[in-house]
Amino acid sequence: MGDYDTDTAFLGQTGPYFWATFFLLNTVFVSTGFNGLYMVFIGAAPKHHCLVPDVNLTEEWRNAIIPVTLVNGEEVQSQCSRYRLDVVRNLSAEGYVPGRDVNLTSLQQEGCLNGWNYSKEIYQSNIVTEWDLVCDNQWKVPFASSTLFVGYLFGSLISGQLSDRFGRKKVIFVSLAAQCVSVLLQSFSQSWRTFCIMFLFVGASQISLYISAFVLGTEVLSKTMRVIFTSLGAFLFYCIGYMTLPWIAYGIREWRTLLATLSMTAVVYIPLWWFIPESPRWLITQGRVEEAEAIVREAARKNKVQAPAVIFKESEATPLFRTYTMLDILKSKNIRCITLMCLLLWMAINIGYFGLSLNTSNLSGNPFMNCFLSATTEVPAYVVSTWLLRKCPRRALLSSFLVIGGGVLLLIQFIPDTLQHVALALEMTGKFGFTMAFSIVYIYTAEIYPTVLRNVGMGMCSSAARIGSITAPYVIYLGTYNKVLPYILMGSLTIASSVVNLFLPETFNRDLPETVEQMQECQGLCNGPKKKKYVENGGSGNPSTQPETKSDLQTLTP
Repeated sequence: MGDYDTDTAFLGQTGPYFWATFFLLNTVFVSTGFNGLYMVFIGAAPKHHCLVPDVNLTEEWRNAIIPVTLVNGEEVQSQCSRYRLDVVRNLSAEGYVPGRDVNLTSLQQEGCLNGWNYSKEIYQSNIVTEWDLVCDNQWKVPFASSTLFVGYLFGSLISGQLSDRFGRKKVIFVSLAAQCVSVLLQSFSQSWRTFCIMFLFVGASQISLYISAFVLGTEVLSKTMRVIFTSLGAFLFYCIGYMTLPWIAYGIREWRTLLATLSMTAVVYIPLWWFIPESPRWLITQGRVEEAEAIVREAARKNKVQAPAVIFKESEATPLFRTYTMLDILKSKNIRCITLMCLLLWMAINIGYFGLSLNTSNLSGNPFMNCFLSATTEVPAYVVSTWLLRKCPRRALLSSFLVIGGGVLLLIQFIPDTLQHVALALEMTGKFGFTMAFSIVYIYTAEIYPTVLRNVGMGMCSSAARIGSITAPYVIYLGTYNKVLPYILMGSLTIASSVVNLFLPETFNRDLPETVEQMQECQGLCNGPKKKKYVENGGSGNPSTQPETKSDLQTLTP
């Protein structure tokens, strides 16, 4: 409805109705915060070594049966091998003393045939200890993590269609229920395969919940509240859930109980069904004008304003653009190049963001505190990015924080093991940079594409983001071969993406393009024939081609 904001202007820009809806919708994002990254704890590998069965061994041989290896300059027990049990048992029976009578390096080794012994210093149990996801099966942990992000991909593809058909409110609460049931069933998984399958449903329901609540907020709230909701509200309440997760995990060290507890938190959202409204905009598109008017009149009552006798007038004929698809992006050389660069940006940022988020359990120190610090760094990042987006050009801003995020990751390899707190500080700085880039790239991309291609372009970028997040667990897995390899890969990819970003057009203080002809050229690359420039203060004079405002996409202006 092009006239919806005009027809409902009598409600004002703030008021009890808008603030109540703002906070109720934002509470939904808390659940996505602590249900999205619990894999950090339930997929962490505690200290472990081969299990030595209860056989007749002397105390010396029982202590010596696990080989000692050198890891990062420190002697540690081997995690995946032991000296052959039959040989050690014979040597023990004959009275030989390890290290004095027998050179241990000459003994043959074997795998952990009887399983593993896991430290319970941090975790009582998780999926690693439950299904022995170590050594040859270590790859199953990043695979399980990636299934969550595959679910994100599927959920993001279907959630929009479902909410367009059945309504935003219904999809939100169905997604909440699906997320609750999926996490609960996951806690009863009897095999790794079942766990991964349920993780797909967790991811699909979670992203569907996030997108549907985000859309409902943008459609129900006033322009002023909408800007706050999209630029700060949703992100900050997600951070609240993210910051809450490590404390819940700290109190519940057994993974099945942890997941069951997290799933049960959805119960608190049941009463919200009677307080969160359906989108009047969506109801109008479905021809349910009376229901839309009833919601708006209730909003007027709560805001203590008088509603007119007739709120929604006869729909005025609005100019219709032809439907654009991904094929239209491929037809234009300029749009093709811009889209390719945007895809690389979104993929690189998501690899870095989710890679660092998943890596907190591998850092030195307390994993619960590390996760909390990682979540905490996001709060100032979102606040600062909101303020900077009002003042600074997008291209320079995004490149700067990509360089910060990638640059500090490249520095980590030069930090000695004795200064682990410095490495931790650098990683948190990198997380700050990636979070800043994460929030900036959304609005920057939306401002680049014209209205007729914006949904298609953002959809393609979102798919690239999901591919990046699916890849992130495997990037972190490379740390099992060399602990600095993930940092080098993420840092290099991010620095390269910051250079690519310099070739995108600047959108700061420019009206949003409405048509393909109004879309800016990329800088220096793929420049085709110059298009006819449109005049920002009026264009052709045709109301259907006037540039739309950035108020729905740009952060709040003074």
